[in-house]
Amino acid sequence: MEISYKDRGLNYGDGFFTTIKIESGQLQLWQYHLARLRQCQQVLGFPELDLQAITNACLEAAKGCGLGVLKVLITRGVGGRGYGLPEQPEPKIIITQSDFPSHYLKWQEQGVCLSVSGIKLGHQPLFAGLKTLNRLEQVLIKAQASQQAADDVLVLDIEDNVIECSASNLIIMKNNQLFTPSLKLCGIKGVYLSLLSDHTQIESKSLCLHDVLQADAVFMCNSLMGLVPVKSIDKQVFKLQTALDLKSKIEATL
Repeated sequence: MEISYKDRGLNYGDGFFTTIKIESGQLQLWQYHLARLRQCQQVLGFPELDLQAITNACLEAAKGCGLGVLKVLITRGVGGRGYGLPEQPEPKIIITQSDFPSHYLKWQEQGVCLSVSGIKLGHQPLFAGLKTLNRLEQVLIKAQASQQAADDVLVLDIEDNVIECSASNLIIMKNNQLFTPSLKLCGIKGVYLSLLSDHTQIESKSLCLHDVLQADAVFMCNSLMGLVPVKSIDKQVFKLQTALDLKSKIEATL
C-alpha cells in the first residue's frame, strides 16, 4: 500500500491506531478495539468511520492466521494547509499483519523485571488515554529501555506519578484491592485494562513510586500480552507465586 508523502499522519501524527491479537483467525477483544477507534475518531474530530467495513477488512486479513498481530492505523489523509484541516477529509485506513511476540508467552509464566525509566511523560489531558499517532515519548522510552538490564520499564509523569510501562498498563494489588494509575493527564488506556475493569473491581487513582513498590503484587497488561506478573522493580522484589495465584483468579472472571 502506498502512502502519500503529504499524508497528515506522516506529517503531523494526525491519526490513531489499535493493535489486535489474532487467535485462530479471530480478532480478540474486537468490540473493545472498535470502541477505542470510535472514541479516537470522535475526540480528534474525524469523519464517522465505517466500522463494519473495517471489521470485514480485518477479518479478511486475519483469515488463516493461527497466532499473530493485526494493526489498524487511521490517518486523516491528505489535505489542508499546514496544520489546518482539510474541508472534506478522506481518512486513510492501513491494516497490517505481523508475527506475535513470542516472548510474551514466557513473560506470562515467568514474570518480568522492570526498571524505572529516566524519561517522563508530559501532560496533555485532551489526548490522555487515547492511542494517537503521537508516540515520540514512547519511542525514546523504548530506546532507553533497550539499554537497561530489565525486561521493560516503569514510566512516571513529570510530577512523578506512576503512569504505565513502555507499552502496557499497570495494575497493583494492595490489601486485596486492585488499583491502576490515573490516566487523566497522560498515558494510554489499553483495551485489556478496559476488559478487566468490566469484570473486576479496579480503582483508578494517583499512584507514586512508593505505592507501587509497597504493593503485594504488580502486573502489566495489554491486548497482546494479557496479564503479566512483575517479579521486581529495580531492587524491590515481589512474590511471584502471589501474583500467579491472583492472575489465575482474575482470568477466571473473564
